[in-house]
Amino acid sequence: METKVISTIKGHARVDVADVLRGLAVMGIIILHSIEHFNFYSFPDTTTQSDWLNFTDKAIWNGLFFMFGGKAYAVFALLFGFSFFIQNDNQRMRGNDFRLRFCWRLILSFLIGNINASFFTAEVLVLYSLVGFILPLTCRLKDKWVFLLACVLLIQPLPLYYVIRACLDPSFITPAIPTRSFWDATFAVQSHGSFLETVRVNLWEGQIASLAWAWDHGRVFQTAALFLLGMLIGRRGLFQKENLKVWNKILAGALIAFFPLYGLGNMLPAFIVNKSILTPLSLIITSLSNFSFMLVLVSGVIFAFYNTNMHYLFNENHSIRKDESYQLYYSKHSRFYVIL
Repeated sequence: METKVISTIKGHARVDVADVLRGLAVMGIIILHSIEHFNFYSFPDTTTQSDWLNFTDKAIWNGLFFMFGGKAYAVFALLFGFSFFIQNDNQRMRGNDFRLRFCWRLILSFLIGNINASFFTAEVLVLYSLVGFILPLTCRLKDKWVFLLACVLLIQPLPLYYVIRACLDPSFITPAIPTRSFWDATFAVQSHGSFLETVRVNLWEGQIASLAWAWDHGRVFQTAALFLLGMLIGRRGLFQKENLKVWNKILAGALIAFFPLYGLGNMLPAFIVNKSILTPLSLIITSLSNFSFMLVLVSGVIFAFYNTNMHYLFNENHSIRKDESYQLYYSKHSRFYVIL
């Protein structure tokens, strides 16, 4: 097939370590949802099991949630912001404004997410499509303002307000969205309902319960912060090998932060009786603890990628794209454009 070069598109070379991190995040998310039975919390009776099997079940459950719970999704959210930067910056270099197109993609993601929610009440695409609007709204801000906003979101401003309010006013009761009835409705229809009944309940009660859970557990603020931090990682090129020294500092800071935060989170129930203080404060501490451990995971993957043969294996697989430019070819025998 005869081809001719039409143009050369300048853009960002593929960042292979981001694909490795994305694979880790997806693996962790799938494993956790698998042991949760994909939000269908129906488990066999274990009272007749041996102590050894009960111990093994609990060890696997606790171990996997310690490793990936609140961390795998955080890596995925970080990469969401990073991917936005890549797409936005590629369009910027072509002289295009990507913001409106990205908003359209968020709308499509919302629709696709609801299709997914028809079968699985814990999907995150709807949440991402709603929170994702923070990216086109902030992508023209300077790095320092994006970082400052991300830090404010990371410390969970609303739960922090609840803690301060409860400390000053003993009669204050921390508000929470009542979701028990919604979860009960989804479990009942998944257990005994028809397909159409399940779809209807999942799209209404299931989505309300899922989004309310995300709000009550600080996922909305943390997801927005991770989107912004992912965008900053892209701006600063922190996934490139020459920035490994930065990840040395990030790893050291994350390790220093994680252990006291994790320990403090386990200690709080023994020292704080007031639930209006304990609940939001535990949320803040747990959120920051998970964020710290997520940075440990990301740093470890980056070090492993660049300091082992993994890096060279990826380079061999992508040797056809070793240049930073992508060649655009057009065949006179076909109407398709192919980007290599």
